[in-house]
Amino acid sequence: MPGFEVFGEEEKQQVNEVLDSGVLFRYEFKDQRKGVYKVKEFENKFASYANSTHGQAVTSGSAALKVALMGLGVGPGDEVITQGFTFVATWEAILEIGATPVFTEVDETMNMDPADLKKKITAKTKCIIPVHMLGAPARIEEIVAIAKAKNIFVLEDSAQAPGARINGKHVGSFGDCGTFSFDSVKTITTGEGGMIITDNADLWRTMSEYHDHGHDHLDNPGGRGGDKRRFIGSNYRMMEIQGAIGLAQLGKLDYIVSQHQKHKAILKEAASAIPGVSFRHIMDEKGDSASFFSFFLQDKEHSSRVNEVLRAEGCGAINFAENTWHFYPKWEHLLGAKTCTASGWPFVGGENRKRFVYDPAALPQSADLIGRCLVYPIAVKTDEAKLAQMCTALKKAAQV
Repeated sequence: MPGFEVFGEEEKQQVNEVLDSGVLFRYEFKDQRKGVYKVKEFENKFASYANSTHGQAVTSGSAALKVALMGLGVGPGDEVITQGFTFVATWEAILEIGATPVFTEVDETMNMDPADLKKKITAKTKCIIPVHMLGAPARIEEIVAIAKAKNIFVLEDSAQAPGARINGKHVGSFGDCGTFSFDSVKTITTGEGGMIITDNADLWRTMSEYHDHGHDHLDNPGGRGGDKRRFIGSNYRMMEIQGAIGLAQLGKLDYIVSQHQKHKAILKEAASAIPGVSFRHIMDEKGDSASFFSFFLQDKEHSSRVNEVLRAEGCGAINFAENTWHFYPKWEHLLGAKTCTASGWPFVGGENRKRFVYDPAALPQSADLIGRCLVYPIAVKTDEAKLAQMCTALKKAAQV
């Protein structure tokens, strides 16, 4: 899965062009940089690749979520609906801007359940964040239709799904904007880094300014010290070396996806021998980024027995019910309202009142699905011996 598997001369060449210019900052230094603007080039090429007109590079996928939410005008008093199976960054960003996270069930896509989404919408809902978890699309067209009917923003968290498509259209390009992560273990990587894509020029401009302390980025005779600011911002700028690596990695993304799909098909065939097995619903098999292979067993106990065999064979799978990073009942810092602020913010508001309380048993459908789901990350360069070992382990698991 990680893009570092395919690091090569292309990345070195792109980075050397930055080092030769001597400019690591993405803005200014026109005379010194000799026409080298790697972050801007990466933004433009990534947006074009992903069916959008504007790209905004930032320092991480987490920053991308916050910058996008700020660009959409989400803040205190607003509710943002996301799913109970996601990386913690999704709801951390919601809390950080002062909004309230609301969690939905997931369905057999392992992504947001539109039926439960409808139940969670209130008059305070400002934005919906479906997450294309484990490399495969959510029911995004249905989710966008629900949101449009209620005049609610859709921000697609596509951190784990660059290269995924539905009928040729890339994830991240269905809603008002979409975010991506390029951290060290993502499908393509810049070490740390993120991207937001959108077709809305005004939204892009707001995000561009907010991510750089509010600077308007307009040409002016005073240079960076002479520009204007419409509002306060912060610093989430990507630097030129990250942009350079991103350009090289983007050129390899379709190859990475094709390798994922090939390796996943081999594992799926082997797992088909397990009695009672079923597979995650993929909205478009041809558009699956295939960075993960997910399969369901008959129940939680069956899942545990199968994984015991897989572990004994040196090929244990991930059960996200045991993982503290990605599943709602395991988020002890959220459920326990733990914060480093003396006031208790964001869990405690004015007059020392609790803003919200979360019930760990609130998502029973998700708990059932995740409890009986096993997952393998798919590597780009898995060799035949390793694949054979995994297939043998899956076939042995069919006997339990």
